[in-house]
Amino acid sequence: MSHEILKGTTTIGINCVDGIVLASEKRATMGNFIASREAKKVYQVGDSVGLTIAGGVGDAQQIVRTITVESKLYEMRRKDPITIKGIATLLSNILNSNRYYPYSVQLLLGGVDKHGAGLYSLDALGGIIHETKAASTGSGSTIAYGVLEDHFQEDMNIDEGAELAIRALHNAMKRDSASGDSIDVVKISGNDFYRLEKSEVDSIRKKFR
Repeated sequence: MSHEILKGTTTIGINCVDGIVLASEKRATMGNFIASREAKKVYQVGDSVGLTIAGGVGDAQQIVRTITVESKLYEMRRKDPITIKGIATLLSNILNSNRYYPYSVQLLLGGVDKHGAGLYSLDALGGIIHETKAASTGSGSTIAYGVLEDHFQEDMNIDEGAELAIRALHNAMKRDSASGDSIDVVKISGNDFYRLEKSEVDSIRKKFR
């Protein structure tokens, strides 16, 4: 029985004028073996907050469970939702406290709170970067960044951001063997957390084939 960790990913976060786009492909690998074609890598961790995972699936799912519970506990105690920056700090503390037995993950946290939209990237040791434009993590991120750098615009709305995310993932999936299969895209604006239907993603993806 194999004990290799399920991993392999390209994830994307885009900061738009009216919200945040989070996206990922759905392939999970164990070495050269494709372990899953429907791995979930974009999670909802709050009413208007999402988290993408790249790296070890088990580690990432544990972090998702922890941060979802902690966010709810904060809101119950304070009677006010935790901010995106607050969640990023909490995630950083969790990751840094395990630095000697680190979680094998890269995370993108994005959402909308009372201060507006926010996007943060975090590494396995808890380092935080406040992303003002677009970010990508995982094995196909170098390819995705080429598309993001070329096509990102400061005044992009959330629909244009979703199309750019799909374009970048489509190109990464063609060149990175650990990324592939279908695409998961979430648009976050105001109090709305909307996951695109497969038919919507496929319709946009046809433009780039």
